[in-house]
Amino acid sequence: MNLSNFERTEYIGLYKSKTEHPLFGKKYVARFQLNKKRYLKVLGYEKADGLTDLDAHNILVDYKKSISEEDAEPSTTSTTENKNKIKSENKSESIKAKSQNTIDNNSNSNDDNESKIVSNSNKNSDDSRNDTTNSDTITATDNNIQENRVSLDVDTKMLETLAKENYELNKLLGDYKTIDKNDFKDGIQKIYDSNEMKPYQIELIKMQKYLEASEKKMIILFEGRDASGKGGAIRRMTRYMNSRNYRVVALGKPTETQKGQWFFQKYIEHFPTSGEVVLFDRSWYNRAMVEPVFGFCTQEQYQIFMEDVVSFERDLVRQDVILIKLYFSVSKDMQLQRFESRRTNPLKQWKLSEVDLQAQEMWDQFSEKKYEMLKQTHSTSAPWHIVRSDNKHKARMEAIKIVLNSVDYPDRNKSLCFDKNTKYNISVQQELSRMRQKKDY
Repeated sequence: MNLSNFERTEYIGLYKSKTEHPLFGKKYVARFQLNKKRYLKVLGYEKADGLTDLDAHNILVDYKKSISEEDAEPSTTSTTENKNKIKSENKSESIKAKSQNTIDNNSNSNDDNESKIVSNSNKNSDDSRNDTTNSDTITATDNNIQENRVSLDVDTKMLETLAKENYELNKLLGDYKTIDKNDFKDGIQKIYDSNEMKPYQIELIKMQKYLEASEKKMIILFEGRDASGKGGAIRRMTRYMNSRNYRVVALGKPTETQKGQWFFQKYIEHFPTSGEVVLFDRSWYNRAMVEPVFGFCTQEQYQIFMEDVVSFERDLVRQDVILIKLYFSVSKDMQLQRFESRRTNPLKQWKLSEVDLQAQEMWDQFSEKKYEMLKQTHSTSAPWHIVRSDNKHKARMEAIKIVLNSVDYPDRNKSLCFDKNTKYNISVQQELSRMRQKKDY
């Protein structure tokens, strides 16, 4: 640690850094010598630890006191041992004096000289050991200072990085603490979902340009139970498309005039022209599920439709119409959750209808009609694509990929994955097999 970066305080041995850290404030360090040993210690920070010069001085005094107490313990022990040793030697000398009265004064003098030499030798040995101990202590202290300095540098850099990231996040998020935690979490997830979807939405624009240039026509049917996610998928699919070349069709109850027409006629009126895409939010397949369950058509009308629809769709394909049939398959439990959300959320209550309220009660009846519809109307020319839609984002991604894979348009982004996710995009055979075992979809 370079003390040129520190300034002396009014207290001996106490130094304070000249520069101030933006988070911690100025740093206090102690440097002093005690019992022939040098010490250098970081005492704390002005802001982070709330230290003043006096506080730091008190810490320094306590630190010196603890060092003195540690050094005093072995010294006391040594003094006691020396006293005992002297007593023992004196007793021994007394015994020798009494038992060896014949020894002359010269011999005693020699013995005394030898004792002095031994004493001096022991003293020199002790001094040598003390010097070695002092040297080891200084080296260990220097090593500790170096380690503390490296650790502090690492911690400081880490805290600076975290502080910077925290500042940037707060600037982006604003007063996020006022937002409901679940709403906040959902909002962040939607951002990630949106970023994942955007490259595929760009591909939809390329496909739309190709359809316009080649004068091809496309019809996309969105079918499924109530609250299965059809509307949300349509909005994501058309969000960036050219509105002049696509239309979303959602027909209501048939008028008296339409009731007297050929059943398919009211849908044909909305078919696309060259270069156009038409998306049906529910289609002629109302007659295969909703109408027979609620009694909006006769059994004969239902049977005629089931016999005619495959031929009708085959003729459309032969007329160069690109026909894509998507069935959004939602589970019974998830449908109930979404109905409850519509009931309790004022922003979604408009979605809840009398038909929705009966959907759970009539789940099995709908399942029977769904099974027959998929079994009888799935054909080579107009196959069904089953999209499991409990996870809305995954379902939307699969629906978009199904549409993109139906057209061989130029300039396709080959870095994207267009393979289907078999967890969410399943075959008709798989769906029928599941329905035979369990009526949860």
